[in-house]
Amino acid sequence: MGSNVMGTSVVCQVGVIVRDVEKTAQAWANVLGVEAPSWSLTDPKEESHINLLGKSTDARAKLAFLSLGDQVQLELIEPVGEPSTWAEFLKEHGQGIHHIAFHLKGMDEVIARLEAHNITTIQRGDYTGGRYGYMDGVEELGVILELLENFD
Repeated sequence: MGSNVMGTSVVCQVGVIVRDVEKTAQAWANVLGVEAPSWSLTDPKEESHINLLGKSTDARAKLAFLSLGDQVQLELIEPVGEPSTWAEFLKEHGQGIHHIAFHLKGMDEVIARLEAHNITTIQRGDYTGGRYGYMDGVEELGVILELLENFD
């Protein structure tokens, strides 16, 4: 048995690409019996430093979050502009699960270890209080991984 490449095995989020974040958030709220969450728009590239395959992009996304218990969030993502992994996913697959996410520390080191396992970086960016990275684990793991590192 090898070491844990990411340093964690606790899922904190399931990301779903949707065509209409408001409509889908309301549908999930109805199913879960909770109030529909509001959505927010990701920061512009000047603040988010978003890049797809190492190249800056103007893409953004509308995000809404619902709790799926004590530990896991459902993240609904409506692509706004392109190119982005979100827009590409919607074009290729329609709505569906885009990623599972893990909170961790030492993102750059984790990315290097994942890349040694043929799991390469798709998209990276910053958010208020942290940064994220999407890793292409589709061939190796069957899904994209999202790495979340909060600065605290």
